[in-house]
Amino acid sequence: MELKKPAVAGTLESSDVQIMLRPNPGQGIQIDLKSDVKALFGDAIEATVRSVLEEFAIIDAIVEINDKGALDFAIRARMECAVCRATDSPFNWGKEDPNVGQ
Repeated sequence: MELKKPAVAGTLESSDVQIMLRPNPGQGIQIDLKSDVKALFGDAIEATVRSVLEEFAIIDAIVEINDKGALDFAIRARMECAVCRATDSPFNWGKEDPNVGQ
């Protein structure tokens, strides 16, 4: 999937994360992480970001992360939102999966 435009998701509030995605045609993934807990959790934050990009088949993107102590599920949700905004794609809530909601 290709990023069509820049997109932002999240806030700069405590326990949240703000993520900005920008297209990076032919240049791969570039991640800029700013976090008070980077020394402890930087690798885990980056792994979550890369996992979401892989799930959406994004291979070229500039990702700017400003973390304020967000937990993994919040980082994942903000990434999914930013990707959907940047690709002009609706989020798949599992409607094709007959087991969802049962």
